[in-house]
Parts: sequence; structure tokens; C-alpha cells
Amino acid sequence: MVNETIKAVIWDFGGVFTTSPFEAFNVYEAEKGLPKDLIRTINATDPDTNAWARLERSEVSALEFDDLFASEARTRGYEVPGKDILALLSGRVRPKVVEALHACKAHFKVGCITNNAPVGKGASMTSDEEKARKVEEIFASFEHVIESSKVGVRKPDPRIYEMMCEALNVEPSACVYLDDLGINLKPARAMGMTTIKVLNEAQLLSDLEQATGLTFT
Repeated sequence: MVNETIKAVIWDFGGVFTTSPFEAFNVYEAEKGLPKDLIRTINATDPDTNAWARLERSEVSALEFDDLFASEARTRGYEVPGKDILALLSGRVRPKVVEALHACKAHFKVGCITNNAPVGKGASMTSDEEKARKVEEIFASFEHVIESSKVGVRKPDPRIYEMMCEALNVEPSACVYLDDLGINLKPARAMGMTTIKVLNEAQLLSDLEQATGLTFT
């Protein structure tokens, strides 16, 4: 039975509709002989002012990010060009999650809040034409999309969740929010949203079924 207390399902994009870029980061690190999770560690250091945060708010260009990230890596004793990291951002689309989005849209409002960077083709952050087309089709399904690179605000800033609730005209307590990062779920949960931390596709679908009352087959 559909959960009638829920009025909107709000989604993150990368790591939810696509495989996580963290997987690609770890493959890159292994290939380059770098410590596992080095890239994530760099991106989590000074998270509001580092190169990654500034890129996602469009405060620096991809070219500037290349140098800034390399400098941050160098302070840890490693040579990692920022351009290499940008090439790892786009994952594989998860078709079953796209199907779940359409099922949710039949009953609830749907929106997307994504921290992204002004690189590649649009929101997809990829140079692959076919992948960019698939991503744009997904984004077209949402009633409202907030991209950090366009609004100059990024998760976990509470303002970005407030902006989505205002755009969809819903109360936070009537929303389900999905994200693969716990730090991004914390402010949503504090506002009263039902939150789902995405670990993998099967777990996402199971938890979303429980939250919405829908069945995804």
C-alpha cells in the first residue's frame, strides 16, 4: 500500500542512479600505486574550501581544479593531477533505479539534488555522447533539479534541501531523500526527511519500497 504521508521522493544522482565514482577512484589508486581512498581523503579535507568544493560551486574552472587538486595531493606526498580525477566521475547507469524513479513519479513528486562540476556534457559530467544522452533523459523525468554548479550551493548545506522543498511545495517531513553519502543525509534527516543511505542497487530498492509502500519489480 502506498504510503500516503509521503508527498515527494528526492534523489541524489551519482552513486544512486549510477555506480559510485568511489569505485573508479579505488581502481585508479590501485593502478597508480596510491593508498586506497586517498582521493576521498583529499576531497574530505577542508570540505567547504578545498578544490573539490570550489569546483562544485563553479568557483574555479576545470583547468584551475587540475592545479589545485594536484597541490592538495602534493602536500600529502603524492602526484595526482586533478584532470585525472575529473575523468573518473561518471559511472554506469543503473536501469532498475531509473525504473523505480518512474514508479515513484506516478505517485509522488520527484526531484534531484546533485553536487556536480561544470565539466563534460551537462549534468552528466562525461564526454561520452551516449552516456550523456541517457543521463539527460533521467534528468528530464524530475519535476525539479538542483545542481550545485549552477546555484553555487552544495550539499550538505541545509539551504539546498530547503530550496528543493520550496520548489516542490512540500514539507521536509513528507519527503524521502536518497544519497550515497552519510554527510549529505544528516541535514536532510535533521529537517525531518526520511533518509536512505544508498550502499548498492538492491538495498536502495528494498529500502525505498519500505519507505514508499511501492513495489519495484
